[in-house]
Amino acid sequence: MRTPTLVLRNGHVFDGHRHRPGHGVVVRGDRVVAVEPEDRLTEHVTTGAEVVDLAGGLVLPGFQDAHVHPVQGGVERTRCDLTGLSTREEYLVEVRRYAEEHPDRPWVLGGGWSMPAFGPAGPLAADLDHVLAGRPVFLANRDHHGAWVSSAALRLAGVGPGTPDPADGRIERDPAGAPTGTLHEGAMDLVQRRIPATTDAEYDLGLQVAQSYLHSLGVTAWQDALLGEYAGNGDPSGAYVRAVGAGTLTARVRGALWWRRDRGLDQVPDLLERRAALTRGRLDAGSVKIMQDGVVENGTAALSRPYLDGRGGSTARRGLSFVEPALLAAAVTRLDAEGFGIHVHAIGDRAVREALDAFEAARTANGVSAGRHHVAHLQVVAPQDRARFAALDVSANIQALWAAVDDAMTELTLPFLDAELAGWQYPFASLARAGARLVAGSDWPVSTPDPLAAIHVAVNRTDPENPGEPFLPAEALHPVQAFAAYTSGAAHVNHLDGAGVLAPGRLADLAVLDRDPLAGDPGEIGRARVVATYVDGVPVHVS
Repeated sequence: MRTPTLVLRNGHVFDGHRHRPGHGVVVRGDRVVAVEPEDRLTEHVTTGAEVVDLAGGLVLPGFQDAHVHPVQGGVERTRCDLTGLSTREEYLVEVRRYAEEHPDRPWVLGGGWSMPAFGPAGPLAADLDHVLAGRPVFLANRDHHGAWVSSAALRLAGVGPGTPDPADGRIERDPAGAPTGTLHEGAMDLVQRRIPATTDAEYDLGLQVAQSYLHSLGVTAWQDALLGEYAGNGDPSGAYVRAVGAGTLTARVRGALWWRRDRGLDQVPDLLERRAALTRGRLDAGSVKIMQDGVVENGTAALSRPYLDGRGGSTARRGLSFVEPALLAAAVTRLDAEGFGIHVHAIGDRAVREALDAFEAARTANGVSAGRHHVAHLQVVAPQDRARFAALDVSANIQALWAAVDDAMTELTLPFLDAELAGWQYPFASLARAGARLVAGSDWPVSTPDPLAAIHVAVNRTDPENPGEPFLPAEALHPVQAFAAYTSGAAHVNHLDGAGVLAPGRLADLAVLDRDPLAGDPGEIGRARVVATYVDGVPVHVS
């Protein structure tokens, strides 16, 4: 039963905008009623009140993830999950173990492998064939822009030397032209269309697994960045609808409906129908997701200049723009007029510019709107485009965990970008100085959904697990900026004006940390841990 009053004291507060040392929070029902200094909290401790001793920790608005794929992440956690591993040998041991434990499953499905473990050419079907003796396998990589498949899977899909690359993807091949076992982007669908459909029960379990995991990390709300079918992944929308009906959706969810890149403006009426059908309870399907390019690691991010060949020479490749720029501008203008929030995936600087050009066209045609648009990932952003975010009222959606030196950066990124493009990566501080509203997300299961790990990288530009030289340290954020991006910032694009800030009358969606990372060494932020999470003043996680 909900207590009449909840008093969180003997600690500190981050209210979504500013750090308030020596303060606590008072909750009545599902609302915050006061944020007070410690010496004024005693008057709120009345009969029946529950008092939470913060023990010097921090209470803050529940984290909100502005770009995440929870159902997909949850389903993968119930399958062959490679996310905690890092080498070819470890992956193959886990694949063998999983297959032996599930001999009744016709396909081995899962994912989470990392491209740096194999290099630009990707993993080989022959390795899977060796450990699984002819069983079909489909394993998405961490960024879900590629897949590792076995020879049996290729045979079942009819993919061979004569199979052409699709317009939006690429099949890795040996010198004779035979597929080697790695499929990039749209080429994944050649095999995925043969995979047995994920059942409703699997999706429902995946959502509950994901929700529990995200709550354990202090996350109380998120934007699901893809409600629809993509690259063989089924539509997770039904799992949300069933959870709303069953009363098991404790998080607040903004859904981004998938813009199919094989269609044009003719799909807008379908999106309007889906928005109306799916918006219910804690699910608001009021956004649309457009993927404008791929990723640098496989050469599909859209760049303004050619990729290098990894040895200092140039190539003819500039990546892919999945939506032709004129159509993108028309689509964004139409969707904006229909009241959708538009959520664009753009990694390369050309894709970022194409997205901003489309938003500029929409502003010119429609004027100011209530859409709360945002561009996600923003790996390479040209200096001349950074001030356009504020001018167009488009939020900069950052995946901060990627702004560090790791194997993906040293092996699959820096060798393929010229020096100027490489220096334009993840320009968080420059965007903030240019007036952009920063919002933050994880892109889980691409990378961990732990907000504290991402905030650590945003502030330190180093991996909390493997600290080294900071990556472009001039682009580091102040800790308050990074925490705001994961709370009040993300709440803005999630259209959750009642949450994201701790103030009287706001929703009592809270996260409690075991320490105050805003008071200590910024290099220790990644060591903080969530000890409790509340939604509507009710605990949904207690460690």
